[in-house]
Amino acid sequence: MNTVLEVADRVWVAEAGADRTPPSTHRDDLRRAALLPEWRAREFLAGRGLLRRLITAVHPAADGARIAADERGRPRIAGLPGVGISVSHSGGAVAAGVAVGRAVGVDLQQPAESVSAPFARRVLHGHADRVTALPPERAAEEVAWVWTVQEACVKASGAGVSGRPWTIDVRPGSRHGHWGAYRWISLRDRSQTPFSCAFSTRPAPGVCGTDTSGSTPASGETPTSDKDRP
Repeated sequence: MNTVLEVADRVWVAEAGADRTPPSTHRDDLRRAALLPEWRAREFLAGRGLLRRLITAVHPAADGARIAADERGRPRIAGLPGVGISVSHSGGAVAAGVAVGRAVGVDLQQPAESVSAPFARRVLHGHADRVTALPPERAAEEVAWVWTVQEACVKASGAGVSGRPWTIDVRPGSRHGHWGAYRWISLRDRSQTPFSCAFSTRPAPGVCGTDTSGSTPASGETPTSDKDRP
């Protein structure tokens, strides 16, 4: 596992390549993976492996705990509703987040080679023209950074894609900000792959988490998010 970062009080994240991350061997995770296509099972087990090692590192009391689903289908640590968890996968990389007493969401995105102007406007709003004027690969990378913030925020809130992440205003190049009751941080100085984390600004009881695959911003398609149900 790459270095664990405490990005805020009791909020930790980690990122790694899926091929360099020992997969989870927990029986519940293996049972879930058996229902998935082979490529997806590898990605799922790498994400769960990283998440479980992060949990062990920062909250040892939850080591080996069962990860179950809440009433909305979001993952949670069974018996520890006050510990938020989140996982993201994209293009051979995985990320995880754990927060004690806070809701948390993480999102990781491998940038597309280019991005369409309509998609950029949908995600960036009034900032789109400035970004689409950049070279195509650089524009796509910036859209990916913004999208990770938007996705991390709705994951932390529990709304997921139904929270219309693309409506969240994020200024390109920003490293931190707020959205309602949530604070977000883009790990631009720490990660070569666009990677952001969002968390509730006040400790909150009854939080759980998110376990999702990153939805890669691509050529003008409507943003979507594929949920991994525990």
